[in-house]
Amino acid sequence: MIPLKDDSPRLSTPLLNYFLIVANVAVFLFEISLGRRSQTTFLNAFGLVPARLSGLLQGPLQHVHGHTHGLAPEFALLPIVTSMFLHAGWLHLIFNMWFLWIFGRNLEDALGHFPYLVFYLTCGVAAALAQTASDPGSLIPTVGASGAIAGVMGGYLVRYPRARVLMLVPFFFIFFLWLPAWVVLGYWFVLQLLSGVGTSLVAADSHGGGVAFWAHVGGFLSGVLLVRLFPSRTRRYLYSS
Repeated sequence: MIPLKDDSPRLSTPLLNYFLIVANVAVFLFEISLGRRSQTTFLNAFGLVPARLSGLLQGPLQHVHGHTHGLAPEFALLPIVTSMFLHAGWLHLIFNMWFLWIFGRNLEDALGHFPYLVFYLTCGVAAALAQTASDPGSLIPTVGASGAIAGVMGGYLVRYPRARVLMLVPFFFIFFLWLPAWVVLGYWFVLQLLSGVGTSLVAADSHGGGVAFWAHVGGFLSGVLLVRLFPSRTRRYLYSS
């Protein structure tokens, strides 16, 4: 099922949501402008590598026989943010940006521009930590905005549970269906959770990739919890006498 639009009215222009979409697209265009080898190096450097982050618990730098081993903290911590703006391919980018477009506009309208940005980045950090906790020894870079966007979806669920979402449903033939947001987002979360449990039960190929389901779960739950800490923006209305 693919969401096409929602029916919640908005009273402001989602400037930050536009900015996030443009930033993600711009970074991806830069990625594909690199050669294959340079692109791999770029993703390894700025993607989130769980083993690097979890390695900080053992000390960021170790001095052995006068030589420095390990990774400086900034090189392990910076990818928590930079990885949110990297994508593995066109479909990865398009689907992420489409979900951000559908659900981010109303949440920015509810929270306000700057609080929405803080909320988005915080959910992305929570998603990165959840993915790291799920496989702390992984050397595979995690990239994508989906953890932060999952947080946006969790926040949307809390703020607009009764909104309706128009879904495109390809089932033998294509049809369209309006569904409550709590059904759409609840179904999506359960699917991510079950998929995460499934992947955790199967030994991962150390040289392979896949979907960071636990980043989705962590991002979504952080969105559900954190959105309650952000007050709704103050509205000013003009009334005719």
